[in-house]
Amino acid sequence: MQHKELVDTLSKSLGRSKSDINKLVEALSNVVIERCSELDSISVPRFGTIDAVKHNETVEVDESTGKRMLLPPRVEVEFTTSTVFKKRLNQP
Repeated sequence: MQHKELVDTLSKSLGRSKSDINKLVEALSNVVIERCSELDSISVPRFGTIDAVKHNETVEVDESTGKRMLLPPRVEVEFTTSTVFKKRLNQP
């Protein structure tokens, strides 16, 4: 589902204008980015949890050249689905 389809679907199901929904989606995106940059987790009931995980710098070796490389620290975002979400997906 693309952004436009998401906005259209939410607009219809909530009975709100597309511009209102677009602002809400943008605000949600900004909050998720802000909280993840602070390494906080975001829990959405019946949907799942978004966690930001910081990985320290590592040294890796290129197998073809044998050259060692220092990889900088990075933050990865992980999503864990809730049990309610998993059950609804797996219903026949």
